[in-house]
Order: sequence, then C-alpha cells, then structure tokens
Amino acid sequence: MKRLYYATFNSLRGLRDGFTTEPALRDEAVFFVVAVPLGFLVAPSVVWYAALIGAVLLLLAVEFLNTAIEKLADHVTPELNHEIRRIKDFGSAAVFCALCLTGLIWLVALAVRVGLI
Repeated sequence: MKRLYYATFNSLRGLRDGFTTEPALRDEAVFFVVAVPLGFLVAPSVVWYAALIGAVLLLLAVEFLNTAIEKLADHVTPELNHEIRRIKDFGSAAVFCALCLTGLIWLVALAVRVGLI
C-alpha cells in the first residue's frame, strides 16, 4: 500500500510540474478540459466517447514522454549535438503521430454523429 501511495504521489507531482513548466503540456491539458464536455456532444455513443477521451489522454501521455526525453537530453548534453537533435525530433514526431490519431478519431466521430458515415 505504501508503494502505491508513493507512486501516486510521484505521478501527481509529475503532472503538476509538467503543467506548470511546459507550454505544450498546458495546451494539451486545456484541450483535455474542453474535450471532456465537448465529447458528450460529438460522441455518437458511450464507446465513441471513451475513444475520444482516450485519444486525448494518449496524446497527453506521448507529450509527457517527449518532454521527459527532451529534458533528459538537455541534461546529458546542453550543447548542440546532431544525435541529440535527432532523438528530440523522434519524440516530436511521436507527438505529431498522436495528434494526427487524435484528430482522426474526433473527425470520424463527428462524421458519424452528423450522419456522413
């Protein structure tokens, strides 16, 4: 039980630190806050709602991992380094893919909702 408490505490601290220090995480947190009620209007069913909110949570998770990679890379070598730049670009590409997936899920849900498909 003690381990679960500390794991939860560490996770909540990570959420707080991420949202207070990283603009991209704040933007996606705002998106999440807007998505929760908006999802009720867009989702054609409860399963779609879960997919919509799940996609936004996945996007947040990928952004947190990308931020962690960038912070670690900057800590390891603060000077410009070609390989570190590539690693950061890989993380950025992962966020882009998660954004595309999130957008796709929301667009398809909206199309189903309005009867286009």
